[in-house]
Amino acid sequence: MGNIVKISQNTAIMMERARRFGITDDVLLNVVQTGDLSPLKVAEEEYYSYDDFLSYAEENGEPLEQAIREGYKITFNTNNGLKIWLRERFGVEADRDFTASEGRVDQLRLSQANVEALKSALAANWVVIEHERQGEDQVISVVIRALAAQ
Repeated sequence: MGNIVKISQNTAIMMERARRFGITDDVLLNVVQTGDLSPLKVAEEEYYSYDDFLSYAEENGEPLEQAIREGYKITFNTNNGLKIWLRERFGVEADRDFTASEGRVDQLRLSQANVEALKSALAANWVVIEHERQGEDQVISVVIRALAAQ
């Protein structure tokens, strides 16, 4: 595996949303290779259209095939975008599974494997702070780097 590729927050959200709707990596790779977006229609709803998924990635030099096969790092996370990505990637919701405030997510419980996946994908403007373990899960905070240093 080479360097981890960088993709936009929106591309990451759309990719994880497709996976959450049961679209396999093989199907995602086929979509990228053929340009046929029809398998992604199952994951579409208001605010979640795949019409520009491939063209945006191409125009912005996002290597989708490599991101699907090997993983990715998000170029920049916004506060709301991070909450949406957490929902799509891990199935967790603000106010149910964690508390969210400006520049931070607190009391998020994830498996150690998911903590590592989060650290791997999270943009450099955020950091993960590990707290206590609860059974098999790790309790963490995700904080904007500038706030974590205070």
